[in-house]
Amino acid sequence: MTSARTRVRRLPEKQVRDLEAMHAILDAAYVAQVGISVDGQPFVVPMACARDGDHLLLHGSTGSRLMRTLAEGGPVCVSVLHLDGLVYARSAFESSMNYRSATILGVAEQVPDDEMLPALERLTEHLFPGRWAELRPPKKKELAATLVIRVPLDEWSVKVGEGYGEDDPDDLDETVWAGVVPLATVAGQPEDAPDLKSGQVRGRPPGCG
Repeated sequence: MTSARTRVRRLPEKQVRDLEAMHAILDAAYVAQVGISVDGQPFVVPMACARDGDHLLLHGSTGSRLMRTLAEGGPVCVSVLHLDGLVYARSAFESSMNYRSATILGVAEQVPDDEMLPALERLTEHLFPGRWAELRPPKKKELAATLVIRVPLDEWSVKVGEGYGEDDPDDLDETVWAGVVPLATVAGQPEDAPDLKSGQVRGRPPGCG
């Protein structure tokens, strides 16, 4: 939900209050920027993420200061951005970007041990669809070295910028080009690891490029 803390004040017409829109932005994301404060010093770290219902899952090492802070119930700010295009206008002032962004505020919590494997499966399947069933089960020492954190999707803000530049009428006769250059993340052709054994091709992703 939108709160006083997440209300968009700059260009409020770009704020979207639709829960499904927020879910769609998170579901399309591989990386979230995770911000915490430790002893008054802000830190922002990019982390792999996956939405699991009404929570956003994050995972990392038990040796990570950020992960330990989150596991202890520290407040967190999570931001996701999809850059969809560069907007070329007839002035630098009106030039901008098309984007979809979501910001989540909340208090993180550690996923309990009995829910850890399903959470890791959710993260793995989000990043590498179909992969969990092809891989060996996690080892005990791997699980012991891993923390899985979830952030409730209770307080959030979504902002979307789209369309073309809003040039000043006095600039419309300028001969400089105006329009949008679309941007997208595109998967390329899979590259075999140099130590891949002959015939070891189970689970190889399909060619994409």
